[in-house]
Amino acid sequence: MNLHAMQRDFRRWLTTADAPAAQRLAGADRAGLDVYQNNYRVQLVGCLETTYSHLRTFIGDAAFHHAAIHHVTRHPPRAWTLDAYGAGFERTLRVLWPDNPALHELAWLEWALATAFVARDTAPLDPARLAAVDWDRARLDFAPSLHLARLTTNAADIWSALHAGAVGPDAAPAAALLPKPMGVAVWRRGFVARLRVLDPLAYDALVLARAERNLAAPCAVLVERLGADAGVAQAGALLADWIGSELLARVRATHQPRKDKP
Repeated sequence: MNLHAMQRDFRRWLTTADAPAAQRLAGADRAGLDVYQNNYRVQLVGCLETTYSHLRTFIGDAAFHHAAIHHVTRHPPRAWTLDAYGAGFERTLRVLWPDNPALHELAWLEWALATAFVARDTAPLDPARLAAVDWDRARLDFAPSLHLARLTTNAADIWSALHAGAVGPDAAPAAALLPKPMGVAVWRRGFVARLRVLDPLAYDALVLARAERNLAAPCAVLVERLGADAGVAQAGALLADWIGSELLARVRATHQPRKDKP
């Protein structure tokens, strides 16, 4: 057996417990291979426990380990770092508990917070340098750590209670649907990953501003919903909040093409 074939069989054994691969590697002496496979799975389960610690507390060790083992046996690592292994765990929860959206959304929050923490750094904007910006034409770049989602459950309240130290499923609020969906923003400010629930109007404005990379698009929607004066005032207030909260990472001037003189 050459090195490539040995590596291929060893990976098959670790990830799928492939019996023919084990036979080619060790013959009748399987004990050593079992140790390697157990260590591999323990490391991956431990990674999920770290990333989704509040979810684990909320649903309990037995349910969490059931989900973690289900995930590990079907989804081998595909990145160079274990920091990335938690990606897709929400989909595993949807398979196991399709009728429990609070679990799906709680998992989304934990993964968004984890990835926001390791996102690329950006320097805070200097408000003094923004005084001369033409906001009708400026191009907006939001923080690389920013994640946005619309929540249908009280998953944010559950996360906040667990983060504050609540222990066990009875200490945090019971999972419940919200009267109407709310937005949530997750990003990193300095060295702290943050979570903020947004009312539907503020959420829609932020989603549109990031997608269109300008202030004009959300301002137009706010004017349409609130009227001219109130809409413009709300757009200004949201912009000030995005800058102060470090949601907005960069503002760039755009230039219209120069018209040639006749």
